Amino acid sequence: MKTFQDNAGRTWTVAVNVDGIRRVRSLLNVNLLDVLDDGCKLLAQLHDDPVLLVDVLYCLCKPEADAQQISDEQFGKSMSGDALLNAASALLESLSDFFPQARQRAAMKELVAKTSQVVDRLLDHAETTLKEFDPESVAQSAIASFGNSPDSSASTPDS
Repeated sequence: MKTFQDNAGRTWTVAVNVDGIRRVRSLLNVNLLDVLDDGCKLLAQLHDDPVLLVDVLYCLCKPEADAQQISDEQFGKSMSGDALLNAASALLESLSDFFPQARQRAAMKELVAKTSQVVDRLLDHAETTLKEFDPESVAQSAIASFGNSPDSSASTPDS
């Protein structure tokens, strides 16, 4: 089982087991076992939707949260930035370790690694684009396009 620390300094254990999967299904109507199905749609949702990710994490950590009297709102308020990144990694690693068949575990681990590579490349591209971005040039182009627009007939006075 993997752990992560939230922004309040609390350490949480991500317990992906039958009980945790059942709890996520019951509370969120999300089946974590579908992570490899349907073009890995669930994995993409967990990656792209931090609210869903935190809801899933809370469900998995609920026994610990209940013992500490931490509500789902309190849990969510302590999840952003590095805590969110580390929690997502803990979830994906724990989920990868859950699958009973070695091939499923290997496929899940490879999927997580390749997803990470895609995200890294997208971030590299964004960083390069931002380095090359010249706000002055863009502003001048926009200003020039305003000056070149033809007058509308409604704003042109009649002769």
